[in-house]
Amino acid sequence: MQIPPAYAPLTPETLPRRLGGVPAVAERLGTDTTTWTVKEVGDGNLNLVFVVSSPRATLIVKQALPFLRVVGEGWPLPLNRSFFEYHALMRHAARDPGRVPEVHHFDEDQALVVMQYLSPHVILRKSIVAGVVHPNLARDMGQFLARSLFRGSNLSLPPAKAKADMALFAANAALADITENLVFSEPYFNAPLNRHTPGLAAAIARLVADRDLKVAAQEMKHAFVAKAETLVHGDLHSGSIMVTAEDTQVIDPEFAITGPFGFDIGMLFANFLLGFFAQSGLEPASGARDTYRDWLLSLIPDTWGTFAAEFSRLWHCERTGILYDRRLFEDQGDRLGSEQALDTVLHGIWQDCWGFAGVEMHRRIIGLAHVLEMESIEPPSARARAETRALAMGRHLAVMRATLLNPSRICDLARTIDREEHP
Repeated sequence: MQIPPAYAPLTPETLPRRLGGVPAVAERLGTDTTTWTVKEVGDGNLNLVFVVSSPRATLIVKQALPFLRVVGEGWPLPLNRSFFEYHALMRHAARDPGRVPEVHHFDEDQALVVMQYLSPHVILRKSIVAGVVHPNLARDMGQFLARSLFRGSNLSLPPAKAKADMALFAANAALADITENLVFSEPYFNAPLNRHTPGLAAAIARLVADRDLKVAAQEMKHAFVAKAETLVHGDLHSGSIMVTAEDTQVIDPEFAITGPFGFDIGMLFANFLLGFFAQSGLEPASGARDTYRDWLLSLIPDTWGTFAAEFSRLWHCERTGILYDRRLFEDQGDRLGSEQALDTVLHGIWQDCWGFAGVEMHRRIIGLAHVLEMESIEPPSARARAETRALAMGRHLAVMRATLLNPSRICDLARTIDREEHP
């Protein structure tokens, strides 16, 4: 891995001196860097993140490190992941305007992006732990998923543009490799970086010995590497979404690649379900918590309903790519043929998304990167009970995805598994 000679990780002390001369930064914060305050707030697995404020404005500066932050220098990573994040943000901004933070400056050699500071937004994951309802979340995410996925695919893009995007993001191989291993393979054997809550050993042993599950996980890995259908965010969990009561913003697309339509949707739905099962582990039980858990489950049909409706609208209004050529359907007066093709595409996305959701639930409990919703449950015995239920749900989603015909079936299944006793 080559590191540009000029590259140096920022610190709160060096940032004003190094960015003070950048016009896009100075025009927002002012040229007097002595008035700037800098705080490093990165709590993720990969990067440095700084909040930079002056009397005039506040900005976010995100810089890649040449290694996986959560592990350390023993796991090197290329700095060019900031390049892919920048290009994904620009495409998402064009395809669903207003749904991602505005980018003010990108420095490829320094692997940094300067962008809009979102306020009073909070990370959705923390909001779920706090039990806060966001009325517009399902609508906003359903529209974002439909618009970003449809408009980033051969259903919409000119063929040359679609192939150029595919070539560009194919180079994001190092982060794709993390997904391919940490999500699809390592939860199903004794990988060195796996970790789990005490009390889960028996449940994990059953998963590792489950041939049907391992085949299903590898089918989803096969789909992930083979279905170059559209530009996907690549890491769309509840830590990659920031919310207020009125607004939803999608952040951190550094894992962006060309992948399956159903991948981002499955990742998101898995995290809604992890929140649902985590809430069952909190004590004491209450009517308010039951109501909140119902809302978390309602995000699945509401998000999917919005996604399907918007995807269908785009199908009829913006299907200008090389797939499902209008000359074969609408131009021949065959509206029913177009609808049949649309139903087939949506069914494939639906089925794939639940396979991806199942393995995502497993890796967030067994693998390297866990989720706050579960990690915040105390005592560990209560956490293990909630995680055991989530593991059972993930197994059912991955193996039985072809039988899950509608969102109501998913919600009913989650409630059933939540009531059952699991060894």
